[in-house]
Amino acid sequence: MLRIHFTAQDLARTRVATTIGAAAETYYSLELLREGRDTARFGAWRAAVAPRMGAETRPLTSLLPTRGPGLDLLALTGDVPSLDHAVDNLLHTPVSRLRREFEGVDFSPGQRPWAGRLAEGDRDALREFAGAVRACHRLAVEPYWNKGRSELVALASRYANLVLEGGVDLLLRSLCAPLVRWRPPVLEAAYPRPVEVRLQGRGLTIAPTVFSPRAVSLLWDPLDISQPPRLTVPALREPLTGAGPDGSPGRNRNLESLLGRTRAAALRVTADGCTTTELARRLDVSAAAASQHATVLRNAELITTSRRGGSVLHLITPLGLALLRTNGTVPEA
Repeated sequence: MLRIHFTAQDLARTRVATTIGAAAETYYSLELLREGRDTARFGAWRAAVAPRMGAETRPLTSLLPTRGPGLDLLALTGDVPSLDHAVDNLLHTPVSRLRREFEGVDFSPGQRPWAGRLAEGDRDALREFAGAVRACHRLAVEPYWNKGRSELVALASRYANLVLEGGVDLLLRSLCAPLVRWRPPVLEAAYPRPVEVRLQGRGLTIAPTVFSPRAVSLLWDPLDISQPPRLTVPALREPLTGAGPDGSPGRNRNLESLLGRTRAAALRVTADGCTTTELARRLDVSAAAASQHATVLRNAELITTSRRGGSVLHLITPLGLALLRTNGTVPEA
């Protein structure tokens, strides 16, 4: 049983995230692939993906431990929705951080030399490892991300509406029943072992996931105790498939005719979640122009905008995602 103790300050600081990040979802997908759980939702996905894993993915898949906790790619890459951004964070991780993340994993004897090179920040090893992260994402996540993203957006939007309707108390009472139970001031969840967590004023981040191998997980960074722990909950309600719109040029032009070429591209970018700076970079426009495009999309209720630290985060709404699907546009993964 997992028991999370809240104070009034913790309730005030509890929030909903839209993703645990592209790299963390990728690592979760590998754990799910290995463990063979939840065949109802992931059986077809597993049958399609498992035969495709090979030499290009092995620098990452070989490091999955046979027991105990695995690597924390969330801590190494952050919760950024862009895989390029995640890989860039990985390649610039301080060696002290790498050592800390690798030292707690029970690698097989044959993989310990390879893990040791990574832990010491060997540049060639890190580039090979980053290439494997990309390969695993391309094979296991990217073909299924259109559906997975729509599930994440729908659940995050539902949770946000619950907070607006009844505050964090209503959110916690409605969270992932019957796996999670709110008994103020303690949130209880089924868990493999007894764990007592006192948030101590940090609050809690609730993060929907697509590929989590467990119904509920608690993630925290022992090197940054100022950050709130993350409680991951499953977002997927139906079997995961890679089927999606064809994205044909003619149908893409329909969306561009409706919104304009740049604004249509902006809507596709926000499907991954992005800051105004990231939106400007990916559209190759100024920050002011990107902000203007975001304002138009927000006024049309196609995206939402929220403050995240010192940045502004833009995220597509279910209406915006439906518009992309209707027009045969598969957002970039």
